[in-house]
Amino acid sequence: MPIKDVETPYPVIDKDPHFFRVVRYFRPSDYAALAAGTAAAPAIMLGFEKLNPSGPAKAMRGPLRLAGFLGAVGGFLIAYQRSSLRFWGWEENTAEVEKDKAEMAQRIAEGKPLYGESQLSPYLQSVAAGNSRNAQLKFNAIPWFNFANHDQHGVEAAKYNETQ
Repeated sequence: MPIKDVETPYPVIDKDPHFFRVVRYFRPSDYAALAAGTAAAPAIMLGFEKLNPSGPAKAMRGPLRLAGFLGAVGGFLIAYQRSSLRFWGWEENTAEVEKDKAEMAQRIAEGKPLYGESQLSPYLQSVAAGNSRNAQLKFNAIPWFNFANHDQHGVEAAKYNETQ
C-alpha cells in the first residue's frame, strides 16, 4: 500500500522510524516530558490524598509505586510521540535533519543498507510497515512500535547520495 503524502511544514526524515532510532533522537525536552510524567502521577495522587485522606500513610506505598510506574510509561509515550512528530516533519526538526544526514552518509560510506538488514520477506516487510506507520497517533488505544527493519520509509534514498 503506498504511503500517503502529507504536506508538512518541515522536511520529512522518516515516515515509519525504527523504535531505537526514535529513542536515539530524543531531545532534552523529551526527557523532561518523560520526567514530568513520571513525577506528575504520584504527585497528583498525593494531592488527592491530602484533600481526602484514605487511611494510614503506610497504605499509600503500593499505589504510589503503581502511579510512578504508570506515570513513567505515560511520560515515555509522550516523549516518543514528540520525537516521532519531528521525524514526520510535523514539528521543527533542524537538529534531527542534520543528525539523520550524517548518520545515513556514514551508513552509505560503510556500504550498509540505510534502514538495516531485514530477515523478513518483502510481503512481511510491507505488513510490518503498514501496522506501525502512524501508530504513534494511536497510543491511547494501544502502544505499537516499529521493531522491524524494512525499506518502506516514505523518503527517497537518493537524497542521502547528494550529501556526499
